[in-house]
Amino acid sequence: MSGRGGTWVLNVAEKPSVAKSVAEILSHAGGGLRSRDGRSRYNRIFEFDYSIRGQRCHMLMTSVIGHLMELEFDDRFRKWHSCDPADLYHAPVRKHVPQDKLDIKRTLEEEARKCHWLVLWLDCDREGENIAFEVVEVCTSANRHLNVWRAHFSALTNREIHEAVQNLVRPNRLFSDAVDARQEIDLRIGASFTRFQTMLLRDAFVLDFAGADGNIVLSYGPCQFPTLGFIVERYWEIQSHEPEEFWTINCSHTSDDGTATFNWMRGHLFDYTCSVIIYEMCVEEPTAIVQNVRHQEKLKYPPYPLSTVELQKRASRYFRISSEHTMKVAEELYQAGFISYPRTETDSFSSSMDLHAIVREQEQHPIWGPYALQLLNTESRLWRNPGSGGHDDKAHPPIHPTKFSAGESSWSQDHHKIYELVVRHFLACVSQPAVGAETTVEIDIAGEQFSASGRTIIAKNYLDVYRFESWGDSIIPTYTIGEQFLPTTLTLDSGVTRPPPLLSESDLLSCMDKGEALVMGYDEMGYELWKPYLRSMMECDMKAVSMGTKVKSEVLESCLQQMRACFLDARQNKAKLLEAMGIFFERSNRSGGDTGNAVEIVRPCGACRESNMALKRNSNGHFMVGCLSYPLCRNVVWLPGAISEAAITSQICPSCSPGPVFLIQFKFRRLEIPPNYDIDHLGCIGGCDATLRELTEICGTGSRNLPGMTARAQRTAYPSSDSQSGHRRQRACAHCRQTSHASNDCPSLTSHARGVHSRRSQNPRNDPGQISCHCGEPCTLRTANTENNRGRKFYTCQSRDCDFFLWEDNANNDESQRHSASHGRSGRSSLSSRRGGRSRGQRAPETDGVAFVSATGERVSGRCYVCGDPSHFANVCPNRGR
Repeated sequence: MSGRGGTWVLNVAEKPSVAKSVAEILSHAGGGLRSRDGRSRYNRIFEFDYSIRGQRCHMLMTSVIGHLMELEFDDRFRKWHSCDPADLYHAPVRKHVPQDKLDIKRTLEEEARKCHWLVLWLDCDREGENIAFEVVEVCTSANRHLNVWRAHFSALTNREIHEAVQNLVRPNRLFSDAVDARQEIDLRIGASFTRFQTMLLRDAFVLDFAGADGNIVLSYGPCQFPTLGFIVERYWEIQSHEPEEFWTINCSHTSDDGTATFNWMRGHLFDYTCSVIIYEMCVEEPTAIVQNVRHQEKLKYPPYPLSTVELQKRASRYFRISSEHTMKVAEELYQAGFISYPRTETDSFSSSMDLHAIVREQEQHPIWGPYALQLLNTESRLWRNPGSGGHDDKAHPPIHPTKFSAGESSWSQDHHKIYELVVRHFLACVSQPAVGAETTVEIDIAGEQFSASGRTIIAKNYLDVYRFESWGDSIIPTYTIGEQFLPTTLTLDSGVTRPPPLLSESDLLSCMDKGEALVMGYDEMGYELWKPYLRSMMECDMKAVSMGTKVKSEVLESCLQQMRACFLDARQNKAKLLEAMGIFFERSNRSGGDTGNAVEIVRPCGACRESNMALKRNSNGHFMVGCLSYPLCRNVVWLPGAISEAAITSQICPSCSPGPVFLIQFKFRRLEIPPNYDIDHLGCIGGCDATLRELTEICGTGSRNLPGMTARAQRTAYPSSDSQSGHRRQRACAHCRQTSHASNDCPSLTSHARGVHSRRSQNPRNDPGQISCHCGEPCTLRTANTENNRGRKFYTCQSRDCDFFLWEDNANNDESQRHSASHGRSGRSSLSSRRGGRSRGQRAPETDGVAFVSATGERVSGRCYVCGDPSHFANVCPNRGR
């Protein structure tokens, strides 16, 4: 507004070059094109006046650079070890403007505040529509009164641009939703499988294609992985091929009219003896008798109008230009106005397009200009309405020339080649097919059938301009039915079968070493993730969203649910992936190479409340359960050092919280545990498992070899059952079976402890059989194996259902018995107080009722880990060392 009348219109193009071209075309009508800098130095702002449907407008034209926004997980899920990869299928995602495009965002906001209309000049496909809605979101957040319009165009030509601005439409939300769905699906699937396979395999194998730092990412792309599958599948075919020798009979006949080469109609035989017998029959009776002569007209049709895929294939076949470079050159030709939009699936022209006008522009070209003139000459009858390949993306026409050029000085050789291909292809597809006369002759020699074919081109038609294709012109002698002749040559030749050739994409072949094992591993699981039909089904769903037959949320839920199930099953069967990798790569001796290094979630972390606890091995190979947010969160649960194997199961503990807490199948080394314990144990690390608590005390924890791990930390490393649960469970007292109090607070504890002492004092210290548990069973004297208590003897009940525990050197101390000769938990409380830890009367720091220590033995809460006092830390604790 600011002094200018009429409607102010903010126009936004997808690239700076497009913005400049559109502004130059439109400003010719109104004149006075001016430009100024925006916040981004690459995205200038052009100003000019223009009239839209008779309405005076002041146009502001600027641009973005492709997508303005990125789709990402929330910050807490972005780090690889922040969560279970399976959580990425439902973790929150957000679209935001990245740091490097904030200047473009500010330009749009500032200019949008001045304007009444917003006209979107983004590429007219689903991706362009999605970018359009990103621009809409930014601009309408600054000016919610904007009237939003969409300009549809396929070429940067005067006619297309002026028609687009005079026929504005509303943007298509369905197209944008389809892209949003695809982006979210690709993000979730790609991130989950990439994290899973990278963390599983990176440290397990010596990957010789890794960089000097060894920091390799084994990425999974929902689109790229099937492409890799094509390469691997062809490679497998080649590897499995076994050459096999075959034999065939060849015959030729030369006359004054030429030479005819006859092919054996059996093709070839793999049996040498049989081939020799037949050949000898032919040699003995070599006279050839003509049995059939067929003459027929053959047509070779021109190609369909040019789509993106065909452009890439033909540029690769004719010029050996890669697909990526082909599209780069084509984009530059499009932005300069010489060809139409090069990203299109359409291979048929609409009836409304003036194809003659496109041909007319090429009449002045020194090479194909005469052919264009002939096409427009009705007497030549060379013109033919182009065929249809049956594809129409409803966004852009097939790729065709939009402006004549005999070659620009700034063009490279590849620009010349791509422009020539587009022009010649267009001229060919509006031309008549080539016409040929084909003759087929069949002969009989000693009962064996042979045939020969020859072709004469009658009219080349489109082949005159489409120099990239040819049609063999081979003339054979004239034969009549019943005619007889002796072959000029009659030979028995051998050959061997050959495998199919490798696919020619060199950049994909370079990925063969690291891709083949992944394809094989997933294939062994029964998931053909590398097959193209999975991606094809996704693309069909995206198309259904864009057409309005399916809604975005429905497609997201269905696809992600299916792929999450695949992911969980793949993780469950990860051994097959490891086995496949083992065929191609050497195992690593790094500790992380064990399958235990893979992220196996046990439970949510109750300390930081933002991540999960996972089953891991430390540098000494001992098992532990630690927070994935380490070192930000140092929450850890050490496990008994006697564990040889540990695997997460799908079973969930019904009592421990916060949950779910998955049970772990443990296997213990027999020589390191007492004989009355089983080597196989399905356990819970939530605190309710008495067996794990006992074996932790008896065998020591996996941290016993770590420097700096204190005795206090070891003894409190395994949380108690009552403190581990989110609420105090009403469990029966182990002494009197009442539920009104805990075992360590039982009123009968004192008298019971004295009874134990009394019975103990009447017997020699070396006779453990006389110590009885509160359940009436005799106690067994055992020896501890922890670093700080190695050699120290203790009493436990022989019954597996009883938690009785008593140190032998505490047996004569009534006060210590009062804390130890009861439930296993009170025994450990007494130990803690004797070694300078918390007494029963001191409250331990808790998080949701759970007391944890870190991997270094430090408390994770802001309290002293020695006495539990929140007013100071352990390094200045007055009780330290007592």
